[in-house]
Amino acid sequence: MMGHAGMAAAAVRHLRRKGAPASAAPPVDPLPRPELRAVRADEPPPPDPAEFRRVLGHFASGVTVIAAPGTEGEPPAGFACQSFASLSLDPPLVVFMVARTSASWPRIARAGVFCASILGAGQEALCRGFAVSSAQNADKFAGVRHEPAPVTGSPRLADVPAWVDCSVHAVHTGGDHLVVVGRVEALGADENAAGAGPLVFHRGTFGTLRTTER
Repeated sequence: MMGHAGMAAAAVRHLRRKGAPASAAPPVDPLPRPELRAVRADEPPPPDPAEFRRVLGHFASGVTVIAAPGTEGEPPAGFACQSFASLSLDPPLVVFMVARTSASWPRIARAGVFCASILGAGQEALCRGFAVSSAQNADKFAGVRHEPAPVTGSPRLADVPAWVDCSVHAVHTGGDHLVVVGRVEALGADENAAGAGPLVFHRGTFGTLRTTER
């Protein structure tokens, strides 16, 4: 049986295929779950999921919307994402994590590209609109102003402080999540929008970053 690394490599090869008709593309396999094993008698049990979430909630993060153009006649796909970060300068890479249960991820994977729109203060409602599950058949882009990102054509949300236009570079397994690495094709920032500060998520609530003049 193909191991996790092999499955990840196969997924990336599928994403990089060029020239194949969109209708012929098979569904993207979200990669296998890691094998479960019993906890030995001499080792402590893993942390309770609720406690894990509570403690890690003390780490404040920014908020992005990861979005990709639709394929095979589908509308664009997108979801709100806190687990986004820069990864490498040379080559320029970013990374985000997505739950295996995400209904948006298979559509983003089929597109093979995405744009991360970094949300600013005052865009909490925009974030909440993209936090709903695609399985609920919600049109997340209804009434949301956006335009194609310059290289990949992925939806770039209007009035955001910054954006990063990417192609999918690699997909790795990570427990109940997938680790998606994106190669940066283009990026930019709106200094006027950025002046309002970032949208911050901390301990289950939204906030903003208070800055002082130096």
